[in-house]
Amino acid sequence: MDVRQFLLDAPETCPVTCYDLLLHTKDGSVHHLEDYNEISEVANITSGGCSLEMVAALYDDRSIRAHVHRTRELLSLSTLHSSLSTTLALQHEMSRNASANSNSGEAGKAKVAEVEKLGFMENDTDSLPNFFSSPSKEIKCVESIVFSSFNPPPGHRRLYGDLIYLDVVTLEGNKHCVTGSTKSFYVNSTTGNILDPRPNKAASEATTLVALLQKISPKFKKAFREILERKASAHPFENVQSLLPPNSWLGLYPVPDHKRDAARAENALTISFGSELIGMQRDWNEELQACREFPHTTHQERILRDRALYKVSSDFVEAATNGAIGVISRCIPPINPTDPECFHMYVHNNIFFSFAVDTDVEQLPQKLALEELSKVETTGTSQNPSDKKENNLPNGSLKVSTLDGSSVPHAEKALSSDVPAEAQLAESEQATYASANNDLKGTKAYQEADVPGLYNLAMAIIDYRGHRVVAQSVLPGILQGDKSDSLLYGSVDNGKKICWSEDFHSKVLEAAKRLHLKEHSVVDGSGNVFTLAAPVECKGIVGSDDRHYLLDLMRATPRDANYTGAGSRFCILRPELITAFCHAEASEKSNSGCVSEGENPSDSSGASNAEELVIVEENTATATIDAQDSMDGEKQKIQECCSHSESKATKEMLFNPNVFTEFKLAGNTEDIAADEENVRNASLYLKDVVLPKFIHDLSSLEVSPMDGQTLTEALHAHGINVRYIGKVAEETKHMPHLWDLCSNEIVVRSAKHIIKDTLRDTEDHDLGHTVSHFFNCLLGKVQGVSAKDVPNSTLSKNPKKGHSGNHASGKSSKGQDKLGKGGYARKKQSLYLSITSESLWTDIKEFARLKYQFELPEDARERVKKIAVIRNLCQKVGITIAARKYDFNAVAPFQVSDILNIQPVVKHSIPVCSEAKDLIETGKVQLAEGMLSEAYVLFSEAFTILQQVTGPMHREVANCCRYLAMVLYHAGDMSGAIMQQHKELIINERCLGLDHPDTAHSYGNMALFYHGLSQTELALRHMSRALLLLSLSSGPDHPDVAATFINVAMMYQDIGKMDTALRYLQEALNKNERLLGKEHIQTAVCYHALAIAFNCMGAFKLSHQHEKKTYDILVKQLGEDDSRTKDSQNWMKTFKTRELQMNAQKQKGQALDSASAQKAIDLLKAHPDLIQAFQAAAAKAGGSGGSANQSSNGAGETLPRGRGFDERAAKAAAEIRKKAAAKGLLIRPQVGPTQALQPLTQLLNIVNSGSTPAPVNEAIDEGKREYSGDISNGVKGPEDQAPVGLGSGLAAKKTKTKSKPTS
Repeated sequence: MDVRQFLLDAPETCPVTCYDLLLHTKDGSVHHLEDYNEISEVANITSGGCSLEMVAALYDDRSIRAHVHRTRELLSLSTLHSSLSTTLALQHEMSRNASANSNSGEAGKAKVAEVEKLGFMENDTDSLPNFFSSPSKEIKCVESIVFSSFNPPPGHRRLYGDLIYLDVVTLEGNKHCVTGSTKSFYVNSTTGNILDPRPNKAASEATTLVALLQKISPKFKKAFREILERKASAHPFENVQSLLPPNSWLGLYPVPDHKRDAARAENALTISFGSELIGMQRDWNEELQACREFPHTTHQERILRDRALYKVSSDFVEAATNGAIGVISRCIPPINPTDPECFHMYVHNNIFFSFAVDTDVEQLPQKLALEELSKVETTGTSQNPSDKKENNLPNGSLKVSTLDGSSVPHAEKALSSDVPAEAQLAESEQATYASANNDLKGTKAYQEADVPGLYNLAMAIIDYRGHRVVAQSVLPGILQGDKSDSLLYGSVDNGKKICWSEDFHSKVLEAAKRLHLKEHSVVDGSGNVFTLAAPVECKGIVGSDDRHYLLDLMRATPRDANYTGAGSRFCILRPELITAFCHAEASEKSNSGCVSEGENPSDSSGASNAEELVIVEENTATATIDAQDSMDGEKQKIQECCSHSESKATKEMLFNPNVFTEFKLAGNTEDIAADEENVRNASLYLKDVVLPKFIHDLSSLEVSPMDGQTLTEALHAHGINVRYIGKVAEETKHMPHLWDLCSNEIVVRSAKHIIKDTLRDTEDHDLGHTVSHFFNCLLGKVQGVSAKDVPNSTLSKNPKKGHSGNHASGKSSKGQDKLGKGGYARKKQSLYLSITSESLWTDIKEFARLKYQFELPEDARERVKKIAVIRNLCQKVGITIAARKYDFNAVAPFQVSDILNIQPVVKHSIPVCSEAKDLIETGKVQLAEGMLSEAYVLFSEAFTILQQVTGPMHREVANCCRYLAMVLYHAGDMSGAIMQQHKELIINERCLGLDHPDTAHSYGNMALFYHGLSQTELALRHMSRALLLLSLSSGPDHPDVAATFINVAMMYQDIGKMDTALRYLQEALNKNERLLGKEHIQTAVCYHALAIAFNCMGAFKLSHQHEKKTYDILVKQLGEDDSRTKDSQNWMKTFKTRELQMNAQKQKGQALDSASAQKAIDLLKAHPDLIQAFQAAAAKAGGSGGSANQSSNGAGETLPRGRGFDERAAKAAAEIRKKAAAKGLLIRPQVGPTQALQPLTQLLNIVNSGSTPAPVNEAIDEGKREYSGDISNGVKGPEDQAPVGLGSGLAAKKTKTKSKPTS
């Protein structure tokens, strides 16, 4: 198979699909290779002298269609996803060749304008039209290839081997009818409407369609060669298909013309919602469980098993997504059509679908639900398949809420339990959505526990057009209704009757140990006591394949004791928190029992102090992957540690999942109290330790999320549920960017529930109108109909349903659609029109108060970041809008034509390779300790494993590439670093999205590496793209934007454009002071960068003043003994010495050179903005003494960020140049900056002291020397770089985000 894959990608053999492989060995024997043969098993090929031969095989119906499909694919460039970075590099290469004669200084100046026009990103709506790079020109090879209307071949032609007929129109305008037979393709003699099967007189015949077309059309031959060249010039990763590409929230504007394409139409008409057209349907469950049973003792076996699991799971998710679209579009009939529509279930392509939707109890009469129930109960033991489905299908009850929001059988609780009806109503929508989420999390947890003999179903959740569909693989035997006693463990009726089996219990207990769940006793409705090791409502079922399946894992972790009121039934703790808490308890018990397990000293040093125990990667710049990585890695470490210390602290390690629930617990009261206390302690740990630590990390920029998605990932990585986001927002009011981030996320999440409700009740023809109207209400000023005429805000009318956020007045259940179509449908047409800006924002504020305990301010509507909010909402709901400039001051900024698409949003549990993750974690530790070669080996090995398991298009592969780039960069191999970084960038663009913060950081890192190779023009283009992407995800007000500005300034400084550099530095300083406060370490970084810039220009007095500010902040934040504070002190001395030297020169009586003074005056006239920059700088430096004590953020010991590797670049320049020269890379002559700096230096010398300037080159060289710092003292890793000299202390340690490659 690997050989076939290689031949499929190779340009010479890519059109050939149907062939056999023959292996010729040295001794002359010939072996026929089967698809799944290992070549080594057939013959020994290591001695050489062997060859492989491709022999054309016979086509059949299936393979000839696959061949036509493959040919169409080859002739289109749609499979090539070229990255902007590749395009930039190619353009740069071409322009460099073109302007080889002009000097690089001019090229630099020409380029500079492009980045400057960003204008510090005041208006982020301007960046939308620039989001897409211009699409590459499509190359046309043939007018059309379609299946002819002569198909299928008549019976007598089948006997001659005819399989299909194709109509081909070539670029020359000739029409041909082509016969595809078992042996070859040939042009037949048909001209009119009657088939003439004889071969054409020209007798063109070939084994592949491409070869035939090359014979009959010269233009095809030329164009096909161009296509292959274009694909060959691209990066290999750009040709690879991404398995589950992210939805883009922006679409091309103006919308591209939709052209005729018969091939596309044929593919669409044969759509089968994910199932195979020809041949057997896949048995997803059997495939998945068989893969889980693969042996996994050796390294190679584990890779094969992981690869198989990954492939099957990915294919399942893709098929489930297509099937869910079919279900929601009503293209797939239900298996229980007589039930109300909201209870419908569907089986398609061996996947089971059910809705997780709130059935609106007030509209669907209660009687109906009770009738359903009585039906379920009376058919208790009969072989009625519908009964079996209700009880035992995946998810037992299929998350369709009736009265309490979890499932049909659960509705019995409404009759028997003491929970008041109102509380149950309030729970309904939240419960179905939450229980589906929790079930997915639980399934994932049990999959990772990987207990032999205990199985889970494949599962995915698809949100589309307001509906949530749960897709699962079909449990064997459930649809046939056999094995009426198949429930062996747990309960289908909420604890009234509990089943138990020894065999099952032993397996569940094994899993429970790995998931920190405790074995405990529960009483059922009849008073019998059972010992369980799982939540009561889980269901253990034996399928007809005799495997033990565990379903309905909604509570694989205990309840959150901080949320126990009505409506919080599904508020459970996150698994990350449980792990961290167990770790904290264990290390407290055994007082460093885990330290010896090889953890980072940084973690273990504070092991006994609970505050220190929430594990966060030291250098997480973006909370995205890094936080995820670090948490995952820590999780594994923690689990190992826990298992070692378990004997000492067993009681603290395990939690009872059924405390704080309605189930009766057996056993003595002390045990139950102790179990409750355990869960309470974990919940308190979350509230009192984890949350404050997370908020501190946010304030100190240890974790720096850019948008809603990265904020959510950061919260989850720390084990914090999103319901705590209101508390995070309250605590970060002093940091404007964090408060904006949290409150915007709350607004978006509240709006998401309302728009989903509205979409669910919208007919297809109204979808565009509904979405544009909703967006206009959210961000425009829609007055709408007067409030009297339309009952709009359901929240105010209907307090008891407040919690579930059911707005959008006449919201029908799907069930009622059938009950009363007539007049009701007419009333519904204008439903979305009843929303106005006023009512929508009232609902959003109410929802935020109920769900997140957060009071949005009165002016929330004006304060939200428009672009960030619309981007976030589109991503959460799957909407695509046109990438044009929107006027958000208009009454209605959005037109119907701006809404381009609605796509499904998918959650899944595709497994990742744990072995590679462990390697990455170890590699990170090595990198932190500066052991570059060891780290390189580990990351490369992880990369190889992941390539084999997931293929290149995966987040984890991007991670590997990022770390590899960092290792190479630290080792001084810039071009190697660029290669790896380029891979990361391509993967991020394809797997995370074009404007994901990680993609922006990839562009930032690329820029720094290019700058290290002195290709500053190219670097600035990448910086420009990074800033554009950052402005979309976070808006202009974010510390990461300021850090990027510092990097841009350093690049300008290096090509001698000091005026631009100063403007960027000044802007970065303003941002940091505004966002972080005047005494934040990041602000000190800005002052230091300004000091360096003034030093390069010879303005030593200003340098000294700015460095003094840096020093003051560092003393306050880090204390005088910190190495960075000492570095700053050394810099101050240096600047002072320089200033004194200049004054001494002045006293020697060196006269002022009048010409240079005149030059300075001219320069100032030409650049008035420069005067302002100087004045501002002088004012800041002079007048800042008093303001130093105003605002302290308690920033703790942050590693400051800002200028990254630029200063190292200066130091490492010589070696890099040598390497670059050896590899034939461009090296920019160093004269540019010097010449450009001359007049400025003189001007500043005048500003300083009125003395004659020192020889310019000398000043610059010294500046460079100082500026590069003394970095050669052993390269340390990104986590704890602490070289001496200030370049190091302040500058090298600093950037977590961009300035140094994101770690």
